[in-house]
Amino acid sequence: MKKSVVQMTRGLWLALALWLAGCASPRSAETHKVYDFGPAPLPVSVAAALAHMAPLVLFDTQAPPSLDADAVLYRLAYADAQQLKPYALARWRMPPAQLISQRLRQHLALQRAVVAPGELLPASAPRFAASAAAAPVSAPSPSLAAPLLNLRLVLEEFSQVFDSPADSHGLLRLRATLTQRASGSEILLAQRSFVVQQPAPSPDAVGAVRALTAASDQLAEQMAAWLAPL
Repeated sequence: MKKSVVQMTRGLWLALALWLAGCASPRSAETHKVYDFGPAPLPVSVAAALAHMAPLVLFDTQAPPSLDADAVLYRLAYADAQQLKPYALARWRMPPAQLISQRLRQHLALQRAVVAPGELLPASAPRFAASAAAAPVSAPSPSLAAPLLNLRLVLEEFSQVFDSPADSHGLLRLRATLTQRASGSEILLAQRSFVVQQPAPSPDAVGAVRALTAASDQLAEQMAAWLAPL
């Protein structure tokens, strides 16, 4: 009986010593870091004349399976450009397609009403007839109360590309399709492929995040300029 008590006591002391040793030992510095695009940049100026622009339905950005995850990706173009690799300890806060949709909505909403599919328009949003003239109407009807312009996006590339072990850039490639709903059918108005590159300040995950964030902001500016005359 005494022997079993002694063994149990020794076991408890050993377990306590191991627990204290684990608490005292330094933790590994290699922990996952989570990134997003940061706060949206403030507009330099917003022209009051843009307030009359047609409302826009912004659909969720689509992406292939390789980009439909939260990994920060890179390519070694100088060695094997066909292989897309993830950084082990870096993650986006949400998949890049969602981050891009969020950023575009922030930018485009500075010019016009931007809603998601099925979302109601603000009461102050202008109403447009389904015609090239897009003249405002005096008495809105149910057919004119909904947004007429639909923007669909497909993300094709979102990675850091290394031209050499020390030099890299963020590459964003996206296809945009603008349509208009009229008379029960959807009419193609315009389509464009955007390719944006931004130099990475460092050959690592931090450099990738900064370059791809800058590329996303540049894409938003180009998208707004493309949509303005349409």
